[in-house]
Amino acid sequence: MSRPGRDDSPDRLYTLTGGRSRSGSDAFDLVTLVVTESEPTPGMQSEHVAILRMCRFPTAVVEIAAELALPVTVVRILLADLHDTGRISARHPRSAHRLPDSDILEQVLVGLRNL
Repeated sequence: MSRPGRDDSPDRLYTLTGGRSRSGSDAFDLVTLVVTESEPTPGMQSEHVAILRMCRFPTAVVEIAAELALPVTVVRILLADLHDTGRISARHPRSAHRLPDSDILEQVLVGLRNL
């Protein structure tokens, strides 16, 4: 479903990505968290500006695509552009937090089974 008044035609998507169909990087999966590193500058593409404003706090790629009402593949290309110029940083949520030790998880599981 697209927003009223939005033109999601193939011509528009082609223009947004400069004709590219791949980002050239696999750095952006659906749950990758994106954070703005710099403010928008005059003359930037409006979608780039929207991404920079949206990502002042960590935001997942899938959330960005939903908010912009654009296919994830297109958003990944736009994110790669911003990442290449240093305007955003990206990290996978797993790298942000360590998982608990497997021994602790095993003890919790045993405790739950004993309930």
